[in-house]
Amino acid sequence: MFRLYSYFRSSCSYRVRIMLGYKGLEYTYIPVHLLEGGGQQYSDDYLARNPVGELPTLEILDAQGEILSTISQSVAILEYLEEAHPEPSLMPSALPERARVRQIVEIVNSSIQPIQNLKVMKRLQEQFKVERPVALEWAKYWIERGFQGLEKLLQKTAGAHAYGDQLSLADIVIVPQEFNARRFGIDMNLFPTIQRVCHTANQLPAFANAAPAQQPDAP
Repeated sequence: MFRLYSYFRSSCSYRVRIMLGYKGLEYTYIPVHLLEGGGQQYSDDYLARNPVGELPTLEILDAQGEILSTISQSVAILEYLEEAHPEPSLMPSALPERARVRQIVEIVNSSIQPIQNLKVMKRLQEQFKVERPVALEWAKYWIERGFQGLEKLLQKTAGAHAYGDQLSLADIVIVPQEFNARRFGIDMNLFPTIQRVCHTANQLPAFANAAPAQQPDAP
């Protein structure tokens, strides 16, 4: 049993929703609004669960609903779920291939997503008096720059999915980032391989059900 603290438009939460769905794991969705009241992620109640004040947070529960463990940071959650529930597998069997999948994951997780994160955008606007349209251009620039490298890499690794023909953690992190890219007005026709593997993955129920518009806190 799991309890997921999530926001419908959080791409990191989106990753975990996909993973839980693909693994067939039931969970309770607890919405945490990133904007209301200055951000519910900074409430005392939430900070007691995740001192960093970020989403998502996953609570692992026993049969009586008591918390056994709490995990934050989406990639740590994905790796835990893969190891605790290895079927269906989302990692290749060979070590070099597993490393390549992790490389793709980290391109999104470390090189793209953090720079266009909401808290970075807000800091730009508040500290440096950047107008919102300029901040949006900042986000767009870093996503496009990251996608340029990711596209070249996927041209070498992709089959039906981001790494060969097996769905992997790479697809789980790329799809939410493509959602962000479209939100920021990026022309995905510039990145045909990324666009193709996302389209393929989005046909799967786990991806469709995890989409932001399908979440209980979506407006």
